[in-house]
Amino acid sequence: MNTLSRTGKSVNAADLEARLTELEGRYAFLDDLVNQLDAVIIRQQRSIEELRLELQHTRELMAQAQAETAEPGDDRPPHY
Repeated sequence: MNTLSRTGKSVNAADLEARLTELEGRYAFLDDLVNQLDAVIIRQQRSIEELRLELQHTRELMAQAQAETAEPGDDRPPHY
C-alpha cells in the first residue's frame, strides 16, 4: 500500500514503519537523556546548597573570631 508524503512522493507502509521505529528509538534515547540530566541538576543543586550553608557558617565563624580578638583600648597607633 502506497501513500503520499508531505513532499508528494509515494511512501510504502514498510518505509513508514521503519521511520516510526527510528523515531521511537530517538524518543526513548532523548527521554533517558532528559532523566539523566535532571538527576545531574538535582545533585548539583544539593551541592550548591551545601556549599552555600558552609560558606555562611564560615563567615559567621570569621565574624565571631574577629569580634573576640578586637578589644577596645588595646589598639596601638600605627607609628608604634
